Amino acid sequence: MNNKKQFEKTKTGTARVPAQKSAEAVTADKPFVPLTRKNVLELRISSLDEDGYGTARSEDGMTLRVGGALPGDVILAGVDHVAGGTAFCHVKKLLQPSQLRSNNPPCRESADCFGCPLIAMKYSEQKNWKRGMILAEMAKYPGLSGTVVHPLLSPDNLIHYRTTAKLTVAGKFSEPFIGIYRRASHDVYDLEQCPIHHPLIDKVVEAVRKGIKKGKVQVYNPQSKMGLLRYLVVRVSTYEKKAMVVFVTSKRSFNEIHHLGRFVQDQVPEVEIVVQNVNATEGNVIMGQKDYFLTKKLYLTERIGDVSFRISPRSFFQVNNSGANLIYSKVREWAGLAGSETVLDLYCGIGGISLFLAGSARNVIGVEVVEEAVADATMNARINGIKNCQFEAGDVADLLDEMAADKLSVDVAVLNPPRKGCDQKVLERVAALGPKSILYVSCSPQSLARDLDILNKLGYLCPEIQPVDMFPQTVHVENVARLVKQ
Repeated sequence: MNNKKQFEKTKTGTARVPAQKSAEAVTADKPFVPLTRKNVLELRISSLDEDGYGTARSEDGMTLRVGGALPGDVILAGVDHVAGGTAFCHVKKLLQPSQLRSNNPPCRESADCFGCPLIAMKYSEQKNWKRGMILAEMAKYPGLSGTVVHPLLSPDNLIHYRTTAKLTVAGKFSEPFIGIYRRASHDVYDLEQCPIHHPLIDKVVEAVRKGIKKGKVQVYNPQSKMGLLRYLVVRVSTYEKKAMVVFVTSKRSFNEIHHLGRFVQDQVPEVEIVVQNVNATEGNVIMGQKDYFLTKKLYLTERIGDVSFRISPRSFFQVNNSGANLIYSKVREWAGLAGSETVLDLYCGIGGISLFLAGSARNVIGVEVVEEAVADATMNARINGIKNCQFEAGDVADLLDEMAADKLSVDVAVLNPPRKGCDQKVLERVAALGPKSILYVSCSPQSLARDLDILNKLGYLCPEIQPVDMFPQTVHVENVARLVKQ
């Protein structure tokens, strides 16, 4: 990789200050040395934290977090910044590689990008580390000591599995950068070939980059609040082998985006849907509330198992179809439905789990606070010819109160909350309905363990948890927990 390309890879539209070559060499075993950005440390990495940083500790008690380092590595680490009792560092040189390292990782730039913190680790070790993280969270609650945590289930593909990408556009039209924010910064890391993206996403990104230059499309600058193009969202249907491209802009500007969309479609014929989404608000919310379609086709169709889903520009949909299939299938297996049950699916989203269970249940009630998701779920039930699902929009706790007042009889409850988990009042109201079993789907081992402990005290034991590696190469892991009424 030449120097110009290295500079491009780390640039956001303003030049980054290069590391000083005359950095003072320091070792971590010298106590009470105040660290600065000029320091270079020789470290042996002892562990990996929950965010994927390799960690070490100096003798004066400072925690050293190193992006791209693995336990057992001996490295030279450059200090990026110091905050309180923690120094954030990067790998300057790998002196002795850990036995956990893969000999042929899918990406050689992971330490710079840090979007996939585990990608340099052997996959078998990734699975062990994730399971260990779950076990460590469970061990904090004595009441969960009897819970069995099974080995992870893996999806079909360990790379090229991600079918949705939401990318930031930065720089200038003459030199655009399309990528992701670096951790804890507003710097954009320019992505050209990302190993976890579906290959069609990379083709679209390259075409958009060329189109911005060719059409001189003004790139939005969040400091000056000038410019047009803010974000690029790409969604792929593996079932149709087609793509949707959404240009998120600061204002409505038909001409520039129309020509950019036509150029991308000429370059990538698989792009069947082009949308302009307008987001004039400040902050980190990517999508606005208004879509303008530049094509006649309005949605993609995807399939998970034997269920079809319509995907619109702002629909929530799992980014790993194979991983989603593993989760939905495990929920269906553990629900053990015989055809006479009433199932309550809380935080149902666009109805994925509800529709998977409908064929084995008497009826399924899905609850979701986002009205657009409920509309998508209702449409998905219709296109699959499923008539025993009903979806309601509203606050989960409030709707549970209404169900209790109506004396609703629930046989199986499914919980699939956001990362923060469930409010305690939601767990109490679910338990009060008295379902025979609860299936809890979680993307956070921390909030899962906390909520399982609460449910345990409410009379629901958790015999087993099935982790699913929905996001290989990253620190994230999904879990399905089975709970039974005592």
